[in-house]
Formats: sequence, C-alpha cells, structure tokens
Amino acid sequence: MKQVWLSNRFRTLWEGRDPFDKVDQLQGEVFRHVASRKTIRFTIEGDRYFAKIHHGVGWWEIVKNLLHLKLPVLSARNEWTALNLLPRIGVRTMTPVAFGRVGSNPARIRSFLITEELTGTTSLEDLCATWASQPPSFWLRKALNEQIASAVRQMHTHGINHRDCYLCHFHLDTSSASENSKFEIRNSKLAKPPRLRLYVIDLHRAQIRRRTPRRWLIKDLAGLYFSAMDIGMTRTDRFRFIKVYEQRPLRDVFRDRRRFWRRVEQTAIALHTKVGRQRF
Repeated sequence: MKQVWLSNRFRTLWEGRDPFDKVDQLQGEVFRHVASRKTIRFTIEGDRYFAKIHHGVGWWEIVKNLLHLKLPVLSARNEWTALNLLPRIGVRTMTPVAFGRVGSNPARIRSFLITEELTGTTSLEDLCATWASQPPSFWLRKALNEQIASAVRQMHTHGINHRDCYLCHFHLDTSSASENSKFEIRNSKLAKPPRLRLYVIDLHRAQIRRRTPRRWLIKDLAGLYFSAMDIGMTRTDRFRFIKVYEQRPLRDVFRDRRRFWRRVEQTAIALHTKVGRQRF
C-alpha cells in the first residue's frame, strides 16, 4: 500500500519523480541518525524544512517494544495524523508539507514527513533555564502556565497523548517581528502580557485514540512536571496548572481527583530521582 500527500510546492518540485527517491536524495544538516530513522534540516530557495525519514524498524524493535508493553512506532503516519489534528482543536504545531508511506510488512515500512521549520521560536526548556535564580514577571509565568495546561488538556480531551511531553517540546514565538519579541519575553514587567504563541512539536511517538487511557494521561503530565521541577515552580504554579487543565474549582478536583494528581506527582518525582542518579 502506498500513500503520498504533497503540498502544491512539493508537487511542482517533484513532478514526475518518485517522492521516496527525492527524499532519500535530500542533503542538509543531520539532527538525528539511527538505524531506522534520520532527521535532517534542508533548504529550498531560502525556505528551511525538516524531514523525518523512516526506513523500517525491523522485527526485533517491534518485539522489544511489545515485550515492554509499548506500541512500536512503525512510520511517520502517527505524527502526520497528529499534525493535521492539532490545529483543528486549537493547538499550534508544525506545518506539514509532504508525507509518504509505502509497504505492508510492519517491519519494513518506508515513510517520510516534511514540515516547515519553526523560525523565531525558543523552547521552553531554554527560556525557563534561568527562572530558578532569575524569576520571570508574574504575567509571563501565569500566561505560559495556563497556555501549556490548555494545550495539554486539548490534546488529552481529543484522544492524543504526546509520550514525550517535556518543556523542550513546547516552543514559544520570540521573533522580533511578533508582539512578543525576545527582549519583551525575557524582561517585560508589564501588568498585561503581549499575546503569546505557543507551539507543540516533536510528535513522533504521539498516540491517537477515541479516548486517552489514564496511564498515558499520567505519563504526559508527569513528564511535564518532571521537566519543570528545576525552574523554580511554585505551589501556586502547580495549582494554577491543575485548575486550567481540569476546568474545575480546585476544591472539586482535590475531592474527586486527588489520587490521580498524587500519582502524577509520584511518577514525576521518581523520574527526577532516576535521571539524577544517571547524571551522577
């Protein structure tokens, strides 16, 4: 089975050519290269793109994932589907411009996904790196917290779990051409914030179902909590996130969902401890 979708630009550029051959010939900066997958950044007429190229994971990778009770990522189709769904539910993400998938043998599926590069953005991991020692303005902390909670809620409500839900996979528009220039984002003490534009990226392992299982809700939320533990997050920050995510008064949340959020916290702490041991 073969599936190909190309934007108008790539349809014109690759007219009469096999898209899979054209993708294999792309030249650019390699960001990741493992046995079955490569990610490169390339340029066409001044415009920059990212290509994720999959060459079949092999049966051993499939078996290994299943033994660990994980669904293996066989192709770029999950990410392609997520990128098309997220804008429809109000979550900003990367813009896809080309996708292809061919093969029926699960271990030998070839696929590719090309997206426009997000320019003028900063990952929240980088943006928040100094917050523990140099706290941001109140409005920035509050606005980002609420936007992240809202984006994750939208994904989970519509059956999407990220599986790599960390601050590094949320990018904030800090371009000089936007209302929220990098200087303003880092230094503004205004009472009212400029409009923030937040993007969710790297949905390579995303899963999409009719309803997100509790296990995966906890994994996403714990991953996010873990990645924010060292940026000076306060008790108020945590409660504000929970209130926006749940869309309910906190007294109701802690009456009905205390065990759920306790489990999120325990999972995040365990991950933080595990990573700390690995570092030292």
